[in-house]
Amino acid sequence: MGNSSSKITFFQWLRPLIESGQKTITIRDESESHYEPGSIVSVHTLETDEKFCDIEILSVEALRFEDINDTHARQELLSLSELKALLKDIYPGEELLYVISYRLVEEPR
Repeated sequence: MGNSSSKITFFQWLRPLIESGQKTITIRDESESHYEPGSIVSVHTLETDEKFCDIEILSVEALRFEDINDTHARQELLSLSELKALLKDIYPGEELLYVISYRLVEEPR
């Protein structure tokens, strides 16, 4: 896998939410569950692959689709029904997902 665990991509519309520190979790499938807690990961836009910040991975926890709740939805800044619809769209048929918690790594001033 090499450098795949040192980079993560997000939809461009999420960029301001990540940069402001409002968004601190992401829900992914097993192919993206390999991030190591304590590691620093560069964050890129999915659409243009532009790097815009670094995050530190805090935890990676398995999550059953049916256990996704309002807390996850609030973190993703969506309603619960929107979040579930989005995840079904991105990961059709996946029953087991992973919550990756992270914090923004501040750039040295």
